[in-house]
Amino acid sequence: MRKIALLAVAAYTLSSCAELQQVANQLPGVLEQGNVDIAGGLKEALNNGINKQVVKLTAVDGFFKNEAVKILLPDELKKVDKTLRDVGLSKMADEGLKVLNRAAEDAVKEATPIFVDAIKGMSFTDAKNILMGNESAATTYLQNSTSTALYAKFNPVIKNSFAKVGADKIWANIITKYNSLPLTKDVNPDLTDYTTNKAMEGVFKMIAVEEKNIRTDLSSRTSDLLRKVFAMQDKP
Repeated sequence: MRKIALLAVAAYTLSSCAELQQVANQLPGVLEQGNVDIAGGLKEALNNGINKQVVKLTAVDGFFKNEAVKILLPDELKKVDKTLRDVGLSKMADEGLKVLNRAAEDAVKEATPIFVDAIKGMSFTDAKNILMGNESAATTYLQNSTSTALYAKFNPVIKNSFAKVGADKIWANIITKYNSLPLTKDVNPDLTDYTTNKAMEGVFKMIAVEEKNIRTDLSSRTSDLLRKVFAMQDKP
């Protein structure tokens, strides 16, 4: 019985060692850097980007009065804008630009949790490579790994926001008015697609702002974890 018990203990020990080795192989970033949770630090940095920077976009004029992310007209509509102003319809042109930004502001308010959930998928291997990357490496990772799925979820939100802020009616009126003018070529832009892409671009820009702050400004590292993790990428 004693031999059987010893064999059982030995088997269990070997099994546990194998499991520990498997875990070690899956967590190289943590084990190679003095047990510092690199992935946790990068996730915190990205979450800070959302909580501190992206939230600014949800306020009135969050897009419209922020030159870094303000949504301008697509090339197809720049001629429309100029023509309307030339014929005395500047107020209509101004309102058309404003409601595109209003739709983005409204949509980001509802879509922010999508970005939060996406951050959870970052692996430790990804984290180690991101940490030693450039000043926007974490943001780029998030953008590359989520854009397709985010677009699918973000687009209907923008469409609903267009209706909510009246952008669909305003732009239908603008396009109808423009197309009725003599010597103009009819236009029919997909403003939902355009605004969706621009809104997502704005969100990632704001996340990148916070990531850069944390990477380059010690005072932006507001927790012990952020200080420990980002100290590893500081230049000597």
